[in-house]
Amino acid sequence: VQLQASGGGVVQAGGSLRLSCVASGLSFRDYDMAWFRQAPGKEREAVAIRRRSGNLPYYVDSVKGRFTISRDNAKRTVYLQMNGLKPEDTGDYYCAAGQVILSAWRNGPYHYWGQGTLVTVSS
Repeated sequence: VQLQASGGGVVQAGGSLRLSCVASGLSFRDYDMAWFRQAPGKEREAVAIRRRSGNLPYYVDSVKGRFTISRDNAKRTVYLQMNGLKPEDTGDYYCAAGQVILSAWRNGPYHYWGQGTLVTVSS
């Protein structure tokens, strides 16, 4: 199983980035797909999840209204559109695949993880 994340970069505050994560080696539509991030010196935190069934995404409060998670099962890809970026959004962003209980989506467990893609937001 491989999750390949991309799309990170350096952007000014208020700017936008779109992250992508392509999955291989697993039955993509059978997995919940999530994005996590880890800021320097901080613990990793869940950002958003798009469930394997149902249309509603879920977000951590700090990104609601600014980030949008979506998935394309045919392309085996999950996206994270990030608008209105803030310096506090800086960090390594990871995609993850799992089959989680909704109430525990922030904690997992997630079975598979991609490598990080670095997002840097300058003020």
